[in-house]
Amino acid sequence: MSDTPHLGPPPQRVAVDAEQVRRLVAGQFPQWADLPVQPVANGGWDNWTFHLGPQMLVRLPSASEYAEAVDKEHKWLPALAPRLPLPIPAPLVKGEPDEAYPYPWSIYQWLDGEPASTDRIAAPVRFALDLAEFLAALQSIDTTDGPRPGQHNWYRGGTLRTYDGQAQRALTTLDGHVDVDLAREIWKSALDARWDGVESWFHGDVAQGNLLLNDGELAAVIDFGTCGVGDPACDLAIAWTLLTADGRQAFRERLSVDDATWAHGRGWALWKTLVTCSYNLGDADESAANALRVLGEIFSEYVGGAVTTPKP
Repeated sequence: MSDTPHLGPPPQRVAVDAEQVRRLVAGQFPQWADLPVQPVANGGWDNWTFHLGPQMLVRLPSASEYAEAVDKEHKWLPALAPRLPLPIPAPLVKGEPDEAYPYPWSIYQWLDGEPASTDRIAAPVRFALDLAEFLAALQSIDTTDGPRPGQHNWYRGGTLRTYDGQAQRALTTLDGHVDVDLAREIWKSALDARWDGVESWFHGDVAQGNLLLNDGELAAVIDFGTCGVGDPACDLAIAWTLLTADGRQAFRERLSVDDATWAHGRGWALWKTLVTCSYNLGDADESAANALRVLGEIFSEYVGGAVTTPKP
C-alpha cells in the first residue's frame, strides 16, 4: 500500500476493475471463480487490490515498474515469514498476463487489521518496541542471494544520493514556505554520514498503511514490494513519520542504531516529507497537514528537542 515518492515522474498506471479481476481469476483459477470480488478501500498506489471472498486478496501491479516485485515476493516472502515475529503476506498463487491485463499478478491470504495511525495506536512505546522487534528479526535473516537495490525497489537500501536531485528540487519549491536552511543542513548531514557497509534485509516502505493493527497493537506488516538487501536505514523513517518522541527513543535503543545510521534514517524521512510537501504546496488537505507535521518532528528532533514549527 505504498505511497512513497519515486524517482522521476510517476509511472503510467493501467486501470483495473472488479469485473476484469473476476475474469482473470475465473480463467486461471476456476476453483475460485464463484467467489465475490470487491475493491479494497485505500488499496494503495503500486498495486490494485481486491478482496477475493472473505479470506483472500488479489494484487495486480498498476504499472510495469511495480510488476518487477511480483516474482521477488513469491520467492522471498515464504522464506522470510517463518523467521519473523509477526504475520506477513503469504502468496498463494501467481497469475499470468492476458490480452486485457499485461503483468503478472498474485493472490494472497488475507490479513486482518486496520492501517496504523497515531489515533489508533493503543500504547505508542509498546508499538514502537514491537516494530523494532520485527525489524531486528528481519535484519538478522541471512542475506545470501537476496535482492540488492535496483529498479525493482526504487533503489531502497542504496545511497541517499540517488534522491539528491529530487530533494534539491523540492527544497527550491518550498523556499519561503518552510525552513529550507535547516532542511538543507539535515539533508547534508544525512548524505555525509557513513554507512558501515554491513548489508541486511529491509522492508523498504515501513509506512502507516503497511502496518496493520488489531485492538491498537501491531498485528502484521504488509507490502514487501520494495524489500531487499542493503543499508537498512530506509526502514527507520517511520521513527519520524509515525512514532511519538518517547516511542522514537525506545525504537532507536531497541535497534541499537548508531549516529550515522540514525542520520541516514532521518534523511530518508526528510526526502519523503520534502517531496510530499512540494507536491501538496498550497493544499489544505490532510496529506499536506500531515507532511508539515512530520517535517516539524524531523526539525525538532534534529535540533535536540526544541520545538520548531514549519512556516504555514
